Amino acid sequence: MHAALLWTINDFPAYANLSGWSTKGYKACPRCLNETSSTRLPNCGKCCYMDHRCFLPADHKWRHNKSFNGKVETRGPPKKLSGSEILEQVKDLEGMKFGKTSKLPKRNDNWKKQSIFFKLPYWNNLLLRHNLDVMHIEKNVCDNILGTLLDIEGKSKDNIKARHDLKHVKIMKHLAPKLIDGKWHMPPAPYTLSKAQKLTVYKFLEDIKVPDGYSSNFSKCINLEKRKIWGLKTHDCHVLLEELLSLAIRGVSSSKVYEVITKLSAFFKNLCSKTLKLEDLNDLEDHIAITLCEMEKIFLPSFFDVMVHLCVHLAEEAKIAGPVHYQWMYPIERLFRKFKSYVRNKNRPEGSIAEGYIIEECMFFCSRYLNDMETKYNMLERNAEEETDAYKGLSIFASYGVPLGKAKSKSLTTEELIQAREYVLKNCDETESYLNEYAEAGSDKNLVEWFQDRVTTLPESEDQVVKDLKTLALGSFRGVQCFGGYLANGFRFHTKDIEKKRKNQNSGVMVKGIAE
Repeated sequence: MHAALLWTINDFPAYANLSGWSTKGYKACPRCLNETSSTRLPNCGKCCYMDHRCFLPADHKWRHNKSFNGKVETRGPPKKLSGSEILEQVKDLEGMKFGKTSKLPKRNDNWKKQSIFFKLPYWNNLLLRHNLDVMHIEKNVCDNILGTLLDIEGKSKDNIKARHDLKHVKIMKHLAPKLIDGKWHMPPAPYTLSKAQKLTVYKFLEDIKVPDGYSSNFSKCINLEKRKIWGLKTHDCHVLLEELLSLAIRGVSSSKVYEVITKLSAFFKNLCSKTLKLEDLNDLEDHIAITLCEMEKIFLPSFFDVMVHLCVHLAEEAKIAGPVHYQWMYPIERLFRKFKSYVRNKNRPEGSIAEGYIIEECMFFCSRYLNDMETKYNMLERNAEEETDAYKGLSIFASYGVPLGKAKSKSLTTEELIQAREYVLKNCDETESYLNEYAEAGSDKNLVEWFQDRVTTLPESEDQVVKDLKTLALGSFRGVQCFGGYLANGFRFHTKDIEKKRKNQNSGVMVKGIAE
């Protein structure tokens, strides 16, 4: 089994426990072990990665631009340490004991222990040992942007403490707080939105209609009166950051803010695509460094916590681990939620999980013998159609899909009746030969009348197709049944009147992509 374990996939706090590197403080990045460009902020105490210029190409013009921190950047990107080099750094931490009575030695780095994974014979030679989870990084970056743009209390990275830190790092002096009449005032930043602009963004997210099953109902996460947004799941942030956020702020925020957030959205969208080329990954690695440098010109240093900084390492990891959808934690998160649902006694969560898991395993085992009953494990999917025997008559008469809701009767007008009859004749595979015959005959009669005269001359037969053709020639009834929705091909369709009352929709428009 040890050969099946190639790397760990976990959120950032668990990363610290498994790797031995503390992910707290201004040295939190486990990739930048040589403290390339980290700066401590005295007021907000966050990890500030002030200078991403070290990740830019050596000849990039921004390396000589002093507007970032007043210095020319000559350093290169952080060195990638091998397993042997890491073991050399943590050799004095081997066999350490932990507890309240134990004291950790003082170090200049963030190593707290030697990872137990190094006992695996192949661990020392892996190019990637601990995987950064894109799912949680996306959520935290999205929360940073939403909290800062909408100035959400407790989530914004722009506050009076962050403004005072500008004096410490000696940049963006025009945004430093000013003391007026005994009160500190914060000058508006490029990303600062007015109340009307914030309301526009909130209204866009509240009123937006997404395809059925695409994401959560965003309107339930928004409170217009209190100007707050909360309760976003990781997948909701995934959809917001990659698809909706740039649309929500278009025409509302400044052009610089809109452009840089659009670039960040494009980075995550390309990174999370199902097919990737090596040259595309090289471009992503260069573009994200430039994008972060552009963001440093707009947002405060406090915005660049470790999660924003980790974006610069994601494309690098994708070269080794492959497409992101093979390595993120969505399946593991669903498993955690499932285990959490087992807890009935909060004083004994482990026992509740064990008991619930055993009960579910027993129920699953028993369900294997209940073939004639619908159980939790063999039930059809939400938009699945019931299987029916293939109809041996006309394809147009075959039962297809499942109607939804209560049927309502409607009487067709003469014009609608003619259009319906012509549509059916032109869209039935078995009538194609008759349509060609009608075109060659050049008859003065319309198609419906000609087809009726032609089919009634057919001899009697037991063939179901012939019987259906004669039935089709008689035409349709004026009275029809109308439904508010329909299931077809795994999709759920609704009429316009029904969709007006819903927060999601399904237009049926889709494009089948072909991987090159």
